Amino acid sequence: MAQPLVKKDDDRDDGMDYSPFMGIEKGAVLQEARVFNDPQLDARRCSQVITKLLYLLNQGETFAKVEATGVFFSVTKLFQSKDIGLRRMVYLIIKELSPSADEVIIVTSSLMKDMNSRTDMYRANAIRVLCRITDGTLLTQIERYLKQAIVDKNPVVASAALVSGIHLLQTNPEIVKRWSNEVQEAVQSRAALVQFHALALLHQIRQNDRLAVSKLVTSLTKGSVRSPLAQCLLIRYTSQVIRESGISQTGDRPFYDYLESCLRHKAEMVIFEAARAITELSGVTTRELTPAITVLQLFLSSSKPVLRFAAVRTLNKVAMTHPMAVTNCNIDMESLISDQNRSIATLAITTLLKTGNESSVDRLMKQITNFMSDIADEFKIVVVEAIRSLCLKFPLKYRSLMNFLSNILREEGGFEYKKAIVDSIVILIRDIPDAKEGGLLHLCEFIEDCEFTYLSTQILHFLGNEGPKTSDPSKYIRYIYNRVILENATVRASAVSTLAKFGALVDSLKPRIFVLLKRCLFDSDDEVRDRATLYLNTLGGDGAVVETDEEVKEFLFGSLGVPLTNLETSLKNYEPSEEPFDIHSVPKEVKSQPLAEKKAPGKKPTGLAAPPVAPTSTVDAYERLLSSIPEFSSYGKLFKSSAPVELTEAETEYAVNVVKHIFDSHIVFQYNCTNTIPEQLLENVSVIVDASEAEEFSEVASKPLKSLPYDTPGQTFVAFERPGVPAVGKFSNTLRFIVKEVDPSTGEAEDDGVEDEYQLEDLEVVSADYMLKVGVSNFRNAWESLGDDCEKVDEYGLGPMESLTEAVNAVMSLLGMQPCEGTEVVPSNSRSHTCLLSGVYIGNVKVLVRLSFGVGGPKEVAMKLAVRSEDVSVSDAIHEIVASG
Repeated sequence: MAQPLVKKDDDRDDGMDYSPFMGIEKGAVLQEARVFNDPQLDARRCSQVITKLLYLLNQGETFAKVEATGVFFSVTKLFQSKDIGLRRMVYLIIKELSPSADEVIIVTSSLMKDMNSRTDMYRANAIRVLCRITDGTLLTQIERYLKQAIVDKNPVVASAALVSGIHLLQTNPEIVKRWSNEVQEAVQSRAALVQFHALALLHQIRQNDRLAVSKLVTSLTKGSVRSPLAQCLLIRYTSQVIRESGISQTGDRPFYDYLESCLRHKAEMVIFEAARAITELSGVTTRELTPAITVLQLFLSSSKPVLRFAAVRTLNKVAMTHPMAVTNCNIDMESLISDQNRSIATLAITTLLKTGNESSVDRLMKQITNFMSDIADEFKIVVVEAIRSLCLKFPLKYRSLMNFLSNILREEGGFEYKKAIVDSIVILIRDIPDAKEGGLLHLCEFIEDCEFTYLSTQILHFLGNEGPKTSDPSKYIRYIYNRVILENATVRASAVSTLAKFGALVDSLKPRIFVLLKRCLFDSDDEVRDRATLYLNTLGGDGAVVETDEEVKEFLFGSLGVPLTNLETSLKNYEPSEEPFDIHSVPKEVKSQPLAEKKAPGKKPTGLAAPPVAPTSTVDAYERLLSSIPEFSSYGKLFKSSAPVELTEAETEYAVNVVKHIFDSHIVFQYNCTNTIPEQLLENVSVIVDASEAEEFSEVASKPLKSLPYDTPGQTFVAFERPGVPAVGKFSNTLRFIVKEVDPSTGEAEDDGVEDEYQLEDLEVVSADYMLKVGVSNFRNAWESLGDDCEKVDEYGLGPMESLTEAVNAVMSLLGMQPCEGTEVVPSNSRSHTCLLSGVYIGNVKVLVRLSFGVGGPKEVAMKLAVRSEDVSVSDAIHEIVASG
C-alpha cells in the first residue's frame, strides 16, 4: 500500500505536506509494474505499484491500448497470491482498467472461483468486479450465483450483490427485474446496509409503475423498516407518492401520519429527513408544518454543527413561503449569528431577515454589522440580497437599511460583492421614491473611491437618468466632474455623457455645464473629446439658459430604435462608398427571442440591468418593436405587456408562447414561435384566432411570419380592437403554415410545400391584464392624498377557504395589483387580516385598494373592499371585477 505522509523537515514551509505521489510519471510506474511478473511475488511492493497506477488513472492520465492491455495481463498473474490486501487491490485495478470483451475472459474463471470462495471478502469483491466488467451474455451464466448472494447471510456479500444490481439496472434491466423476489426478501434483512440497498434496488425496479411504488410504500410504512438509512429512503419515496397523488387538503393527505411519526424516531437523520419532507409538501398548511418546525427548532441548539446547519438551511427555505411559521425560532436563530461556522451564521441572518418584523429591523442591523467583517464575499452577497428584500417589505425602514448598505459599500470587497450592494441601492431607489436622493448621494460617495470601471460607468449612467429629476440636481455636478479629472478614459467619457444629460434637463445648470464640457475638449483621450464636442453642439444655445429641444432630449435619453444585433450585422455588411451608412436601412424586427424568455423561478432582480417590476428595457423593447410595424404604429402608447404565456407543452414539435400587449383601445397578441424539427422549414406562418368566446373583440390586423427555419425564433402578430370598457374573453388559437422538407446534407428546402395546422392551447384575456403593478412607499400618505371623493366600499362573501392566505392570494391574482408594506403575508392562526394593494389601471389611473378579511363560520371568509382612485368609474370597475370573479 501507499506509504503514509512523511514527517516534514523543520526547514520546510509549514503549509506544505509531502505526498508519496509527488512527481510520479506514467513511464516510470509502468516500468515498476514488471514486478507483477516476478516468480517470488512481493505483496507489499505489488500493492504500492497498483496504488500508483490507480492514482494516475484517477488523475485523468490516459493509458494507450497497448499499455492498458500489458498492465491488465500482468495483474491477472497476481491471483496466485494469497495475500488478502493485494487481492483487494487487484479487484480495484481490474475495475478501473475496464478490460475489453476479449480480455475479460482471462479473469472470468478466477473471479467466478472467488465468487464461490469461503472467504467472504473475496466473494463480495468478486461480485462487484464481475458485474462491472461483464456483458449480458456472461451475466445470464452467473445470474444464479447473484440471486443466492442477494439473500446471503453475510451482509457484506448481500450488499455487494444489491449494489451491483443497481448498476446493472442501467444496462441490463430485464435480467435485474427477475430478481424481485430475492430483493423483496432482502428488504426484510436485519442488517442495516442490506435493507438500505435492497430498498433502493426494489424502488428502481418498480419506479415506472406508480401503483407498484404506492403499494411498496404502503406495505413498508407499517413498521418493517429498521435501518435508519432505509427509513430515510422510505421517507423520500413516501414524499414522491404524496406529490403524485395530487391531494393537498388537510386530513386527506396520504401517509402524512407516517411522516409525522418519523419525527419521533431515535435516529437524528430520520427525524431531519421527515421534517424536511413535511416542509416540502405542496400546499402544506401551518398545522402540518408545526411539528416539523418544532423538531427543527430543537436541532438549532444541538451541539453538532451538521444538525444546526441542516435545521437552519431547511428553516431558511420554509421562510420563503411561510415566514410566520418560522417566527417562533427567531430567538434560537439569533444565538446562531455568532456561530463559529460561518455558513450557519449566514443562513441564520438571512432567515431572520425574511421572518423579522418591522420592530426587529434595527436590532438585526446592529448584530449584522459586527458579523459582516468575519465572512467571505459570497456569504456577504446572500446577506445583501436578504436586506434588499427586507427593505422592499418594510419601505418605512429604508433609512437604516440604506445607511447599512452605504457603510458596507465603503469597506473592502470584491467586484461581485460591490455590484450586489450597488444593485440593491438602485432597486431601492426605483421602488421607494423617498429613498432616491439619499441613495444617489451614497452612490456618488462610492464612485469617489471606486476601483471598478464597470460600476463607475453604470452608476454615472443611472445618475444621468435620475439625478436631474431630484429637487437639487446641482449637488451632484461636483461628483460627476471629479470623475473627468481623476479617472481613466472610459469613466471620463461616461461622466461627459452624464453632464450633458444634466444640461439637457436642467436649464438653469446649462451655463455651468457648458463651461465644464469646454474643459473636456482638451482631454488626452479622443473619445472624451469627441463626446464633449458632440454634446456642446447638440445642446446649442451657446450656454444660455434656454429650454432644450425635445429632439435633443430624445437623442440623449431615447432608445436607439433598432436592435443592436441588427445594427452590428448591417455595419459589418456595409461596404464603404460615397453614400453614407443609413441607419434607416437596419431592419427593426427582433430576430432573437429575448422577450419571450421565461424568468427563472426565485431569480433575484439584477439592479442596474433591470428593475424588479416591469423592466424598463423590456417595455421599451416591446414598444419599439410594435411601433416599427406599420399595422400597429397608430395604436398609441403601449400600456402594458404581459409575461409570456405558454401555448404548447414542453418537448413538442413547435414551441409557441404569447405575449399580450395592451393599448388604450386595442390588444395585440405577439406569438413567439420556434421550429424544433431540423428537417423542416416553415413558411407563411400565422396564428388563426377564434374569438367566438370573446364577442366584444374584433380582429383588425395580423402580421404573418414569412419563414421559420429550425431553432430560429420568430414572431407573428394578431391585433384586436376592443370596446371602451376593459373586456375579457377566451381565444382559441391554431398555428397555420406551409411546411417544406429540408435536405440535411445541403440545408436547402424543397420548392414544394404542404399546408398544415397545429392546435395550440386557448388564451384568456383577464381583468388583471388591464392593471399595472406599481408600488407605493407610504400607503397611508398615498391613500389620504387621493381623498374619499372617488372612494367605493362594499362587502363580499368569498365562501369556504382553507386559510386567509388562500383568500388573499386569490384576490391579489384576480386584481393583478402590487401588495404594499409586506401585507400579502398573513400571520399564522390569524382570523382577520388587512392587505394593502396599489396599481395603475388602464388609462393611467392610479388605484389603491384596502382589503379587510375575516373568518366567520366553518372556514367561511368575508371581505370588505375599499377602493380609492383618481376616477370614480375605475373604483366601480374594481368592485365589478371582484363581484364577477
